[in-house]
Amino acid sequence: MNYFELYIHVRHAQEAEIRMAELAEWPFESFELDETSVKAYIRADELAGCHEGLDEFLRTTGVEWHFTEIEHQNWNELWESNFDPVEVEGRAVIRAPFHDQPADGVLDVVIMPKMSFGTGHHATTWLMTATLLDLNVQGRAGLDMGSGTGVLAIVAAMRGAMHVDAVDIDEWAYENCTENIGVNGVAERVTPIRGDVSAIAGRSYDFILANINRNILLADMADYVRSLRRGGVLLMSGILEHDIPAICDAAKSLGLIVDDTRTKDGWAMIETILVS
Repeated sequence: MNYFELYIHVRHAQEAEIRMAELAEWPFESFELDETSVKAYIRADELAGCHEGLDEFLRTTGVEWHFTEIEHQNWNELWESNFDPVEVEGRAVIRAPFHDQPADGVLDVVIMPKMSFGTGHHATTWLMTATLLDLNVQGRAGLDMGSGTGVLAIVAAMRGAMHVDAVDIDEWAYENCTENIGVNGVAERVTPIRGDVSAIAGRSYDFILANINRNILLADMADYVRSLRRGGVLLMSGILEHDIPAICDAAKSLGLIVDDTRTKDGWAMIETILVS
């Protein structure tokens, strides 16, 4: 599956944040911001379903924009030239194979994202990783929903999870996750699954990691809860700070207790527990 990059010219960093927040309502998977531009990445099939409406919205903002198709073989070059190791609170490093290994005692995660997003650079992946480092997953079964590169499933397995299903609808994500779990030595405890939320029907988990987006979280949260064992933890991200009330209200209506929220760069992560 190919991706498209939406490039938007902005006048300053504050406008970049505003445009990113607006675009988060659409099915973009990742963003890059600086003081003069916003770059947003979306799967080709997702863009096909909303291109007309998105163009109409962009015209109302008065911004200059254009779309560029990204072939998967070219993404590797772009990523390799720009990707620096990501440090998570001094406890974990997410890096490429060509980067130096971290110091002893630091969790070392090697990722080659290719066409899948999830290198740790995005604030939501960072938030999920930081929270996962504090979560007791030892000997437990988990789900990484919308797994992308498989980075969260890999972190969970490295921290002692008995087994993690890594589910993503994208073919490239499935293939890339398969590669990454092999590189990180956790292939026996992480199972890549290509599919949507229907793939978890009849399965049960002690913890679920869902770093997707607001609309999918709201649409699929009931399915997550049905697969979550009593006392299990559901971590959700891929949302902006202003989405926190809507996600929390939906969680509470499904019997979840909101245990914690964390924010970074305008993005949010919500930790919930199923008690009944």
